[in-house]
Amino acid sequence: MDHFLYKNGALYAEDVPVAEIAAAVGTPFYVYSTATLLRHYHLFDEALSGMEHLVCYAMKAASNQAILKTLGDAGAGMDVVSGGEYRRARAAGIPGERIVFSGVGKTADEIRLALEGGIRQFNVESEPEMDVLNAIALGMGKVAPITIRVNPDVDAKTHAKIATGKAENKFGIPISRAKDVYAMAGAMEGLDVIGIDVHIGSQLTDLQPFELAYEKVAELTEELRADGHNIRRLDLGGGLGIPYHQSNEAPPLPSDYGALVKRTLGHLGCEIEIEPGRLIAGNAGLMVSEVIYVKEGEDREFLIIDGAMNDLIRPAMYEAHHDIIPVVEPAAGSEQTKYDIVGPVCESGDTFAKHRSMPPMQAGELVAFRSAGAYGAVMSSEYNSRPLIPEVLVKGDQFAVIRRRPTFDEMINRDTIPEWL
Repeated sequence: MDHFLYKNGALYAEDVPVAEIAAAVGTPFYVYSTATLLRHYHLFDEALSGMEHLVCYAMKAASNQAILKTLGDAGAGMDVVSGGEYRRARAAGIPGERIVFSGVGKTADEIRLALEGGIRQFNVESEPEMDVLNAIALGMGKVAPITIRVNPDVDAKTHAKIATGKAENKFGIPISRAKDVYAMAGAMEGLDVIGIDVHIGSQLTDLQPFELAYEKVAELTEELRADGHNIRRLDLGGGLGIPYHQSNEAPPLPSDYGALVKRTLGHLGCEIEIEPGRLIAGNAGLMVSEVIYVKEGEDREFLIIDGAMNDLIRPAMYEAHHDIIPVVEPAAGSEQTKYDIVGPVCESGDTFAKHRSMPPMQAGELVAFRSAGAYGAVMSSEYNSRPLIPEVLVKGDQFAVIRRRPTFDEMINRDTIPEWL
């Protein structure tokens, strides 16, 4: 469920007409719903009720500080994967004790930053990282809390580019070597081994891969405790999918996922952390664009819009589907036209949809890309020297620009021409 609905023939973001935002900020732009963000966070929080837990939002999905503060004020922790994300989380008011640092390539500077500023835990991905973290912590007179990410070799049955739990993926250590690596970590004075971390991928629409992975984590927990490790926290990652096709069957609910966690891991008495990103932010955002031209091709019509692959790269990068709807509600039973919906970037890959059925559209009309809140604005770029597009947050009948569109001068003046030119 989201809070983008037609009212009186027009698309609204909560209680604000989308066309009103377009008139104020120009197109294209992203708009997020506060009510949807909070609803999805609370669904996860409630799904784990009865267990000690923390929902750590995976901020790589959408990292604007206004989104982080909205969720942080509701009690969420943050899962960060870079020093920049750590700084953003702290700038948004998230305390260090609610920040988890993940990622395969943490640098020494990033480790120092988190140790100085406060951290809930590092999710360690390799023995070399463990060695560096230990040395830095000892040098700073600190003890770093860690979990070790294990790779359970479970097929998440998702897109190859967002699968992370198979043996060939770069993430974590093989679960078959976990006992040896935990023994190494336990001998390091700069580390406090507190738990286990696992994350098998993103956009999962079936609970079975989670169940297979968590059963392996439960078994490993018992084995590590038998070896003398005080395993008291399990970081289960994120990955639960969202319905990008509104007509398709919906993925499992957070309540179903929570029941699975309790069934497979509840007997261990561990604190549970989860790191949802897409399910919290995905359906909480739209990208809104204006039609520039309707072009007749040899065997098709093209709907050319002012949004482009640099603004929303998921279709070009992942062959991802987004439902695209007119901002003015079509009449019931209105005729449909098939369009290739494309942007103005000089790439054939700048194609959002092919043979997509929509009501007949005209230049100047607005369209909205649904489920664009996750991995939209954060993956955007200035390709073709197109400025980054605005982000807008709605709450009830209010809206605010939370990232403005830079001017062309601001974008161009970041370049520096050497003196010899």
